[in-house]
Amino acid sequence: MNFFYTDTFVLPLPPGHRFPMAKYSLLRARLLADGDFAAGDFHEPAAASDEELCRAHCPDYVRRVVAGELSPAEIRRIGFPWSPQMVERSRRSAGATLAACRAALEDGCAANLAGGTHHAQADRGEGFCVFNDAAVAALAMLAEGCIEQVAVIDCDVHQGNGTAAILRDHGRAFTFSMHGARNFPFDKETSDLDIELPDGTGDDAYLAALDRGLAKTFARCHPQLVIYLAGADPYAGDRLGRLALSFAGLAERDERVLAACRTRGVPVALAMAGGYAEPIEDTVAIHATTIRTARRLFG
Repeated sequence: MNFFYTDTFVLPLPPGHRFPMAKYSLLRARLLADGDFAAGDFHEPAAASDEELCRAHCPDYVRRVVAGELSPAEIRRIGFPWSPQMVERSRRSAGATLAACRAALEDGCAANLAGGTHHAQADRGEGFCVFNDAAVAALAMLAEGCIEQVAVIDCDVHQGNGTAAILRDHGRAFTFSMHGARNFPFDKETSDLDIELPDGTGDDAYLAALDRGLAKTFARCHPQLVIYLAGADPYAGDRLGRLALSFAGLAERDERVLAACRTRGVPVALAMAGGYAEPIEDTVAIHATTIRTARRLFG
């Protein structure tokens, strides 16, 4: 199983910034320390090209991101200060999910150890998301003729609003988002399938809703590839989550999503998406369990 990392491309964030950038390098270090993964399993991805980005994003938006011509309001909406490093890391994050898709089609499963930037819209970024890696990768796979249909299964606690909007008119892309009803974004888009959960939803109710959502997803589409956003932020201890899943509940979530794909013979590309627990080690542990589950099920 192949893993693609972007943690060497560090953003120069101001002191006190609340995005947990360190989780990416900590995740890779933890997986390497486990002894179950070899250094050769981890790869630095190529950056997504302008052509790949512009399948999902407006060319003028891509140009202005690269040139540093975003307005102060656009930068505030993203939540990161602009820098050349921001541009490069955003390109690499999209490239990592694209590389994971290609590897999954070869091997059954692969992962971007970051990614899940599902709030980025065609013409703007928001919510710590500059380019929408899932949409970029999905449209690349379709455009290149690698697959006939793709499904995005988004289990981050926040709705994948950008993914829903970008892929809405693409009949060969199916979007399923399961998220907190009262959480960001407050003006939600319409996915092909949305399941909204009340604050405080715990393991049993969450998993029952997930089972219904997976059944509906595979009844309504027959993908040759699934892009799975395995957010750690439904965790009870996540400061931005508002749900109440345990470590065991999140592990069972991953088991059910990945097993549903494996039993149908559908390759899976994973992205880690959100996770904002304090201590940060809780988020890292959840992401690491996701990767171990994928490795166990797909080999």
